Amino acid sequence: MAKILVVDDNQDILDALELLLTLHNYDVVTATDAKSALLAVTRQNINLVIQDMNFSLGLTSGSEGKSLFSLIQQAKPDLPIVLITAWTQLETAVELVKQGAADYLQKPWDDEKLLKIVEQYTFNIEAAASGTSQPESNMIYRSTEMATLIQDAERVAAADVNVLITGANGAGKEKLADYIHSQSKRAHKPFVKVNMGAIPKDLMEAELFGAEKGAYTGSNQQRTGRFEAANGGTLFLDEIGNLSLEGQMKLLRVLQTGEFERLGSSETIRVDTRVISATNSDLKQAIKQGLFREDLYFRLNVIELHLLPLKHRKADILPLAEYFIGDDYSLTQGAKDYLLQYDWPGNVRELENSCKRAMVFAIDGQITEHTFTGGKKQQVLDEKQRIEQVLEQHNGVIKHAAEALGLSRQALYRRIEKYEITINK
Repeated sequence: MAKILVVDDNQDILDALELLLTLHNYDVVTATDAKSALLAVTRQNINLVIQDMNFSLGLTSGSEGKSLFSLIQQAKPDLPIVLITAWTQLETAVELVKQGAADYLQKPWDDEKLLKIVEQYTFNIEAAASGTSQPESNMIYRSTEMATLIQDAERVAAADVNVLITGANGAGKEKLADYIHSQSKRAHKPFVKVNMGAIPKDLMEAELFGAEKGAYTGSNQQRTGRFEAANGGTLFLDEIGNLSLEGQMKLLRVLQTGEFERLGSSETIRVDTRVISATNSDLKQAIKQGLFREDLYFRLNVIELHLLPLKHRKADILPLAEYFIGDDYSLTQGAKDYLLQYDWPGNVRELENSCKRAMVFAIDGQITEHTFTGGKKQQVLDEKQRIEQVLEQHNGVIKHAAEALGLSRQALYRRIEKYEITINK
């Protein structure tokens, strides 16, 4: 089991991250200051650090987070560090990524994105513990639509061509890519995942193709790119529609030739990497609008697989829910009826999160309709109470309350309007 250190002076954030990660079977250690964090790093077998950028009340510069990052790097140079930052410290966070930080997330973070990053940097640890180097390949479905898609995916897997997976957010595109890799002749080689929409423009080249030491300011060690890491295996490019035109041009070259150079190097590297990409965007429309290169589209889309939203494959809902809750919990008939009647606009991702939340509120292992609806209402209530509490602490001053909550002022105003919160000054 991977051990993750979470560093933040806000106990609410520590509690939230500890609950999220524990529910996903990670061992979590917490620290509220730099001294405690360093002790944990040097005395325990930590596999990943998630750290805030400020640890003292009133400080918003990010200097404390920058200092802690440097100290951890000195103590454990190979330890991946993920930064959690407010919008005011984004520039500092990007600077630290250039210096070797694994990734960064902006507050309020997206749980799904955070879990993907954690999985990416702890996969080798989990694989070693289980004695396997392959991604999980089980697909949970009962609908005829998915049965047909899986048959197509198996044929595509054997063909060893580039694949474009289309479908709505949360429908399971990454899981389908996992399955294609696991059924291919590359199954025992690396499966590397990249969220193209999350890579800052100025880091895209180094992220995909690597960089030599000193290639840019703060680059103090050689960086292996994702194409090189996936050599012999499969590279999954998620949210490909968000890639900039400049990035598209550089990606096209490596797809055409299999060759690239690390940033800061003239040495050409050749790789044999299969590319599976995914998008929820209409790329044909993006081509018409001049936002996506047609030649790149045809390189990526040798074969297209379309994943239907969950509301159009209702037969999959209960098997998926029962898989998510495991053998220690059971669904009442009322809960099953609720799951089948709901449209799941967030698709499989929303269903999984709802099941994990329902397990927290379940009594004696029984998950009822109220466990689902009550859990959602409780989550909204908790957020509303937290916002009201922080507003009161800061005498209704939006700027200060937003900083304390890790929100932009606009985001805080939207929540105040949504929850009909009265500001008392």
